[in-house]
Amino acid sequence: MVDQTAVGRTFTPVTARVEPGRLRFFLDTLGESNPIYGDETAAQAAGFAAAPVPPTYLFCLEMMDATVPFEFLTALDIDLARVLHGEQRFDYRAPVVVGDTLTFRPRVTSVTDKKGGAMTLIVVETEVTNQDGVHVADLSRTVVVRNARPS
Repeated sequence: MVDQTAVGRTFTPVTARVEPGRLRFFLDTLGESNPIYGDETAAQAAGFAAAPVPPTYLFCLEMMDATVPFEFLTALDIDLARVLHGEQRFDYRAPVVVGDTLTFRPRVTSVTDKKGGAMTLIVVETEVTNQDGVHVADLSRTVVVRNARPS
């Protein structure tokens, strides 16, 4: 069971490039048709230097480019079969656009037991910076771990 000693734990940074082909695949999968995400002219008319990413794309980008996609689960000895995705938040500080190279730095910020220890909520916050060192976003995900019941 994960306890308070996990708070503050950091994991391997992930570096990912925002590539137009991968972004297009993501947009097609979602059925996203807003022209600012796929049309350079529309993006520039809306004030972006290039096509921006939709809000949830950073979660996928971090997972796709991680050397070990679920490193925090292994590091904290959590069985993937006991995990539920509880919540996700995206706080953008600056635009993220096609051509950016991003660095994701995840860390555990909270561990809370619920329902008498039947589950544990783990919050992993990730700071995202671009190739210029600009802090562009903060991601936060809450992972729910269903704990084994004592026999």
